[in-house]
Amino acid sequence: TLRRRIGMIFQHFNLLSARTVAANVAFPLELAGTPKAEIDARVAELLRMVGLEAHAAKYPSQLSGGQKQRVGIARALATRPQILLCDEATSALDPQTTASVLALLGKINRELGLTIVLITHEMDVIRRVCDRVAVLDAGHMVEMGPVSEVFLHPRHTTTRRFVSESEHVDEGEQLRDFAAVGGRIVRLTFLGEGTYEPLLGRIARDTGVDYNILTGRIDRIKDTPYGQLTVALVGGDQNAAQAAFVAAGVHVEELRR
Repeated sequence: TLRRRIGMIFQHFNLLSARTVAANVAFPLELAGTPKAEIDARVAELLRMVGLEAHAAKYPSQLSGGQKQRVGIARALATRPQILLCDEATSALDPQTTASVLALLGKINRELGLTIVLITHEMDVIRRVCDRVAVLDAGHMVEMGPVSEVFLHPRHTTTRRFVSESEHVDEGEQLRDFAAVGGRIVRLTFLGEGTYEPLLGRIARDTGVDYNILTGRIDRIKDTPYGQLTVALVGGDQNAAQAAFVAAGVHVEELRR
């Protein structure tokens, strides 16, 4: 059945407190009627994969939160599922432990070729490990696409709110702050190696436009760098400047004409 092809990782681990680490990982295999020799070999393999081979005989009460989640991951992989469903798998963890668990999930994805579905409200988790994202609002999917597209060019109001909150930006407040600034205001989004190109200086020289930089940031989506600048265009041929940015692969969003 479909359910047997899905492994599940829970927010609060859901480990059996009376069973050791090894016995927790073995549990779904026991339910499936797997021979003991196969169970022992599979458990040893999985504990090596998640870095817990030295903790096989310990009980959940003796583990840290990150270690408990690694046991949960090993247990979810025990029956060789095709899909790994992670329900808020990092929301109960501190930032450092979250990073280590995400690194482990990335390794599993690469080495096992396993599809991982993350359910999370943590935008940073999506930015760091996911390839595609779907945004749900009141039970309806309101936006879906590659993470870079959805994060950098959100269309739905819910998505825009999520992204703004994750970046600690209040767009309405920003625009009010910009009221005293003259010129056309645009947001420039650079993706990939273009993030580090000196485009502003070249386009300023070519078009006679001066730039007043209002906000700026550089970050990464998975392994890809991106940069965003909010600038006011002053003087010169502003239409030509915008066209030059677009021709160079920069996404231009006009915030104020």
